[in-house]
Amino acid sequence: MFKKILIANRGEIACRVIKTARRMGISTVAVYSDADRDALHVEMADEAVHIGPAAASESYLVAEKIIAACKATGAEAVHPGYGFLSERASFCAELEKQGIVFIGPKPKAIMAMGDKIESKKFANAAGVSTVPGHLGVIEDAAHAEVIAGGIGYPVMIKASAGGGGKGMRIAWNEAEVRDGFERARSEAKSSFGDDRVFIEKFIVEPRHIEIQVLADAHGNVVYLGERECSIQRRNQKVAEEAPSPFLDEKTRKAMGEQSVALARAVDYQSAGTVEFIVDRDRNFYFLEMNTRLQVEHPVTELVTGIDLVEQMIRVAAGVPLTLAQEEIRLDGWAIESRLYAEDPYRNFLPSIGRLTRYRPPAEGRTGNVTVRNDTGVFEGAEISMYYDPMIAKLCTWAPTRLEAIEAMGQALDGFVVDGIEHNVPFLSALMKHPRWREGRLSTGFIAEEYPDGFAPMKPDRTEEAVLAAIALSASLIETNRRERFADRLRAASGASREHWVVKTGDSHVAVQLLDGLVTIPFDMEMAIEGENNSVVTDWRPGDPVWSGKIGGRDITAQTRPVLNGVRIDWQGLSVTAKVFSPRHAELDRLMPVKLPPDTSKLLLCPMPGLIVSIAVAEGQEVKAGETLAIVEAMKMENVLRADRDLVVSKINAAAGESLAVDAVIMEFA
Repeated sequence: MFKKILIANRGEIACRVIKTARRMGISTVAVYSDADRDALHVEMADEAVHIGPAAASESYLVAEKIIAACKATGAEAVHPGYGFLSERASFCAELEKQGIVFIGPKPKAIMAMGDKIESKKFANAAGVSTVPGHLGVIEDAAHAEVIAGGIGYPVMIKASAGGGGKGMRIAWNEAEVRDGFERARSEAKSSFGDDRVFIEKFIVEPRHIEIQVLADAHGNVVYLGERECSIQRRNQKVAEEAPSPFLDEKTRKAMGEQSVALARAVDYQSAGTVEFIVDRDRNFYFLEMNTRLQVEHPVTELVTGIDLVEQMIRVAAGVPLTLAQEEIRLDGWAIESRLYAEDPYRNFLPSIGRLTRYRPPAEGRTGNVTVRNDTGVFEGAEISMYYDPMIAKLCTWAPTRLEAIEAMGQALDGFVVDGIEHNVPFLSALMKHPRWREGRLSTGFIAEEYPDGFAPMKPDRTEEAVLAAIALSASLIETNRRERFADRLRAASGASREHWVVKTGDSHVAVQLLDGLVTIPFDMEMAIEGENNSVVTDWRPGDPVWSGKIGGRDITAQTRPVLNGVRIDWQGLSVTAKVFSPRHAELDRLMPVKLPPDTSKLLLCPMPGLIVSIAVAEGQEVKAGETLAIVEAMKMENVLRADRDLVVSKINAAAGESLAVDAVIMEFA
């Protein structure tokens, strides 16, 4: 077994590999760029080597620097994680040449499966079901139109060397093929240095389901069940689960056996994932094989009890698999939520900045529930514009799917992240969405359920009662603490009142206290809109998480003080609550509502990013839907289009400029 390995990656996956290596008694070496000098993976590793500037193209993607770090530290092997150099066959080959072991498959398998076009040809030859499409060279946009017409709309335009949703577009007509072809090529070249794309049939109502395989150098290959990865936005996964709520045992077996056959055909050695599109009738079609560890691998580990990183290391060291296919069992259900630094209320646009508060839920097993959090950040860390916006991967396991979903909802409600925008509100809302809970999924779920984008949710009457109970209990606990100040001259005005009105957003909820004095820990009876509820909590002023019971129901919510009230975040809701006496509530209803400023004549930069191009000129008349500008953030190109007919009066930015969020790109007449 290896004595020392180098992790050629960063963030949560580097930390994840270090944890398993440490458990196996293997020393670890981290590499880091200028931007990651104080990163968590650097602190966790036994040694760390600086490899260059912040840009990945000058650090994490430079194979020579990784190899030099191995030689300088005496690392015997390299674990590439995912992304960066993990699927670059030339890197693997050069490591072998230098006598350093690559913890992953051999160059032959990477080359065969790493290129989407070649992998489909290979899969066809191996008898694996594939999606109809054109795998040859596409000369230009006109050629792409001809091909798409022959396949039949809708079609998917995908980068041959792509991954992570980059260089991918769906086209429903000729115009979208032209635009999508150019955008996909541009993104592919920017992200992968390879502008080749291919076109295939887009399956309507598709599910994205993938099979995890493990193979060694001795001819042993097994599959470890499937992962449902259909909840996606911009073709990037957001939430995953294992097993799939859709597959039956017959389909699971067929997909698994095809995946094993493909792995054998390329002499695969390591952990790998075979991805399929599955239609409404459980017909499945090969998409690609990822010759690396997947982001969503924890859900497979939770339902099988198998540490995939450990297996990768053992296989790379020449150790045979000790797992037989008939011994592999799927136990319970696991859910993974990807926490991203992005604003769900602004079409999931990236957000960067410092984590002024980062308090994940406690990991471990409580009763029948296990909580796991794979992360590479800490409180005070910075989310950089140079890398993927992932903050953490929160996972829950429970005996049944609904129990795992409930556990995930509770864990998300207690996951505190401040300083940047993040997608916790969306993930929390997803956990209580009826279609998600019923397992009626497709890769179009987000677009179908939120056609106008994810908007702030409004509480119903039951939810308003919960929010009112949290707000009033927090207010009474605060008042009780003030009453106990040694230099307090008199009791707070209204401290003995029994009747209150809690304003939750736009609603007013009447609450009557049925007990006498406030107790600490808080335990009181309240009549909320006439319905009696017991409210129990040990919350203290300053705690970011309110945890307790309301009417016997376990509730976890986040509280943040705001002017004259408290902001409560719970199950996708974000409400500012204020506690009034009945008379003050009457007066509050008379207060005018402050309207937001009118920005209809401005094009604002939706996220911190780089202006790739300006598509219009001052004085130009523009029709609705036409491109105004293209902004790149975190390697994704975002096309900003006119939402109505307009005239450009002034342009305030130029290509190549870096802009902050809400910076004015142009003005309209």
